[in-house]
Amino acid sequence: MPDDHRAAAVPPRPRRADARRNYDRIVAAATSAIAEHGAEASLEEIARRAGVGSATLHRHFPSRQRLLEAVFHGKVEALCATARDLAAGPDPGEALVAWLRAVAAHVVTNRGLATSLLHGAQDGDAVGASCHAMIVNAGQELLDGARRAGAVRDDVAIVDLLTLVNAICLATEHDPDGAAEAERLLDLVLAGVRPGLPSRTPAAK
Repeated sequence: MPDDHRAAAVPPRPRRADARRNYDRIVAAATSAIAEHGAEASLEEIARRAGVGSATLHRHFPSRQRLLEAVFHGKVEALCATARDLAAGPDPGEALVAWLRAVAAHVVTNRGLATSLLHGAQDGDAVGASCHAMIVNAGQELLDGARRAGAVRDDVAIVDLLTLVNAICLATEHDPDGAAEAERLLDLVLAGVRPGLPSRTPAAK
């Protein structure tokens, strides 16, 4: 299902070499601009950073939404690749922890897009739903490995962890020392999901 969503909603990469280079430059420039200014980053500034004209930008991405979709999808693909790399390591528990920290960085640097991480599937947005599924699947593999290694409580679900990471990032977004505070709160969360603590509620489905 995620593959069908991506094919329908994410602009295909152009085939000609020069067009492909322009496409990649625009996406890279948009990624940088969104990290700095949020989802409302200036399209003119993005075109300038990419070294292309506004007409070229709009030829590849007829609307701001299409550009945001391409940026977000690319970032999620990178996040999932990180999960695969970590899964190959020797310590499944540490792999899950490292990936959750990467998820937190993803939420922080994708200002204005972070809600798609959790709510895309409910909002009827094909790209949000696809990216949500990709992230959940990548995290589930790491969580399964951590469970088998006895590093995580059996009642913890991947959606629990993603919800908590997202909430921490949103809660510390305007804190003067937000990164350090988010790191501290994430450490508390990760300590709470380790084996040995009693559960009062069933795991999320």
